[in-house]
Amino acid sequence: MAWLSLAKFQLAPTKKLLSGNGPAPLLLLVVAALGWWFSVRTAHQMVMSNSGAMSMAGSSLSLLAFVGGWVAMMCAMMFPAIVPVVVLFRGAAIRGQAAPTPYFIVGYLLVWSAVGIPAYWAWKSLQGPLGSNAPWAARIAGTAFLVAAAYQGSPLKLVCLRHCRTPMSFFMRQRHNLRRPLGATFAGATHGLTCFGCCWALMAILVTLGTMQLAWMIILATLIYLEKVSVHGELVARTTALAFVGLGASLLIHPALLSRIT
Repeated sequence: MAWLSLAKFQLAPTKKLLSGNGPAPLLLLVVAALGWWFSVRTAHQMVMSNSGAMSMAGSSLSLLAFVGGWVAMMCAMMFPAIVPVVVLFRGAAIRGQAAPTPYFIVGYLLVWSAVGIPAYWAWKSLQGPLGSNAPWAARIAGTAFLVAAAYQGSPLKLVCLRHCRTPMSFFMRQRHNLRRPLGATFAGATHGLTCFGCCWALMAILVTLGTMQLAWMIILATLIYLEKVSVHGELVARTTALAFVGLGASLLIHPALLSRIT
């Protein structure tokens, strides 16, 4: 089967992979940069609006518009961290062992687009309370930090993280025919689900803080990148849990702290 032949493609140093696999990795980073541009622009518009306008915008923003912004945000935050797996897939595609790389990326984005639907309803419910500094909204954010802290060191998180950190292992477990576009799309969706397994608790934090919080986007995107790409990724995940415990407990005890960290 085609997925078995991927074992013949060995991972090279990141610099070599970026320079020798065509435009795919660079395009991935360009799309991520565009996602950051869009996110910065949207965050600036929200800051420039008064609280009443924000509340009105929150109530009138359509699901489609939110999901579009959500996908742009996911491109910004996630794409740098999935460069290794995309480079590996691209190498297989060059050798005729897999369909063109965009099919894989589309499958990945389909998963995060679907995640944007429940995120929209959560965001819509919290916009007003967050804008008025309601204590219960701050306590929801505190609870999200504590849940994320517990999940950071959980067996499920570590299993998903190991799959993300070892792209070859991920592809070796695939049963789809990667030479077919549908098989490549399913593989991308499978990787998206694995990525979701790593990051859902971090995204929950972002939603409870108001979603388009630029500083927290940068913090969490950096954390995601370090977890998936750095040598000590699992240690980073466990260490971050301690900071989340402190923030979560502080928000539960002092809800007014939310306005200082957002």
